[in-house]
Amino acid sequence: MTHQELDDAYANGKYIDRAGEYPPKWAAAAAAFRDRSANRGKIEPDIAYGEHGRERLDLFLPDAAPRGLVVFVHGGYWRAFDKSSWSHLAAGALARGYAVAMPSYVLCPEVRISDITRQIAAAIDLAARRIDGPIRLTGHSAGGHLVTRMLCRDLKQQRFFAERIVNVVSISGLHDLRPLMKTAMNADFGLGAGEANAESPALQRDALPVPVTAWVGSDERPAFIEQARFLAANWPNADVVIEPGRHHFDVIDALADPESALVDRLLA
Repeated sequence: MTHQELDDAYANGKYIDRAGEYPPKWAAAAAAFRDRSANRGKIEPDIAYGEHGRERLDLFLPDAAPRGLVVFVHGGYWRAFDKSSWSHLAAGALARGYAVAMPSYVLCPEVRISDITRQIAAAIDLAARRIDGPIRLTGHSAGGHLVTRMLCRDLKQQRFFAERIVNVVSISGLHDLRPLMKTAMNADFGLGAGEANAESPALQRDALPVPVTAWVGSDERPAFIEQARFLAANWPNADVVIEPGRHHFDVIDALADPESALVDRLLA
């Protein structure tokens, strides 16, 4: 594919009706959820897991002792957003008794994608030290890449938490970064062949034997469905779920619903 074709293949907003309304809607729902959680004493906000101002996580707590830990990693092509837009997506797992950690991370081009990988490992490490029990990881888009990346054994930062991971659901994740080298976004990523290969979970053959679901919407850009299928073709413990009628911006909504099929899959 040409550079222009790849830019289009990975463009989401231009193919979603009223796409610009989604970010403020997410931010408002997240702020309201944080306020409710704070009023009930069920959030530990802005826990530092590193020295940078963006190396912070929010930890949401259920009403009783946690059954385990869920970590949600946000998307935005490693270049946008932070934890504050997604707090409401903790609601589903919280209602079913799990603590939920939501980290921010330093964005490209200030850092490289490989640096963000190490930051997320450090965030999970910290959250795992605070919450006992099994760990389940989920993330959206770039966050979907980052949670599958946590299963690759070359990642030395797994120290504390690796053996406790029992399930991963990557929502609209990016598992092969090589096509992104030919997009305009690479001006921020600075990906070369070496880093693109090393940071592509689907190209890593030595992964933890943990069940992985590559969850995508049927109305996603075809490139994201292909990314999901490529991971499943290369990882024996991975499968694909294509949710009817969902696109890249609303496929994550079901994380807020404790009775949804998405939350069922995450907590299986």
